[in-house]
Amino acid sequence: MNMMDFNVKKFAADAGTFLSRAVQFTEEKLGQAEKTELDAHLENLLSKAECTKIWTEKIMKQTEVLLQPNPNARIEEFVYEKLDRKAPSRVNNPELLGQYMIDAGTEFGPGTAYGNALIKCGETQKRIGTADRELIQTAALNFLTPLRNFIEGDYKTIAKERKLLQNKRLDLDAAKTRLKKAKAAETRASQLNSAHLEGDNIMSEQELRITQSEFDRQAEITRLLLEGISSTHAHHLRCLNDFVEAQMTYYAQCYQYMLDLQKQLGSFPSSYQSNNNQTSVVPVPSASSNVIGSSAMTSSGLVMTSPSNLIDLKEGSGSRKARVLYDYDAANSSELSLLADEVITVFSVVGMDSDWLMGERGNQKGRVPITYLELLN
Repeated sequence: MNMMDFNVKKFAADAGTFLSRAVQFTEEKLGQAEKTELDAHLENLLSKAECTKIWTEKIMKQTEVLLQPNPNARIEEFVYEKLDRKAPSRVNNPELLGQYMIDAGTEFGPGTAYGNALIKCGETQKRIGTADRELIQTAALNFLTPLRNFIEGDYKTIAKERKLLQNKRLDLDAAKTRLKKAKAAETRASQLNSAHLEGDNIMSEQELRITQSEFDRQAEITRLLLEGISSTHAHHLRCLNDFVEAQMTYYAQCYQYMLDLQKQLGSFPSSYQSNNNQTSVVPVPSASSNVIGSSAMTSSGLVMTSPSNLIDLKEGSGSRKARVLYDYDAANSSELSLLADEVITVFSVVGMDSDWLMGERGNQKGRVPITYLELLN
């Protein structure tokens, strides 16, 4: 029962203090009560801390958008973070595109120019997806986490002490007001109840000294915390350098991947490469051309033609040297893997599909697609 009485009294005292502070704050806003101004240095520190908090939040949120454009995915990651659980791994967009390209290339046939190109592009897209995942992980650890720690840790402490400083200031100004009113009442009353009024003055002066001391002590605590903002800026600068380095690594990897892919696609026969000028005419190679698998553009699309030297090779029993136009990965043990620009021996085998020849490199032998070869004289 005594404990309950104590809790009620404490609650009533806290409510009274809160109400008096609210009244004091309102009167200050209306210009009806004096306000103790903070020193210029402390005001500058408070302004710097508030500015740091606002821009840190904006940079942090926009970095999250940059690294994860999908808002639903960001919400899901936020929920898992609050539940202290690891978010399930998901395929990112480059990885998904890469897998679609690989599946399409496999369906069209890795022995065809388009199918092989799709597979090459798909593998590159998946490498970019892996690099993208590494960028997100590195940026989250070295850049976003320190920014978030400042917002959710250091700045919350600063805001708490700043609020406490404001309360101490309100208490100080209220004490000043009460002392001023007591002195005014003493002057008006003159000799009437002078002893009682003098006692009120003494109590008000003691209260003022106590509140002034508490305010000064809280101002010093707040100032020390705010001066740490400079160290925060130095720390965030190091984190920013880490973020820039992670981006530089990511873009360098992507550039190298695409450069390698461009070289691979550039080794394809020119007749298979894309032409951005749709109105231009692709010349039809003559029958004497020694490029295996020449093409001509007709109204119905890309039509494959067989030059005379290919017919002679397919119908004869001899062998010829051929240069490999671009890389080819064997789909099974019956095929021969190829490297761009290498020279192999090719010959025809009775009953073999018209799109294939038998290739030979040293002791290795296997089927090779004719569209990957150029016969040599």
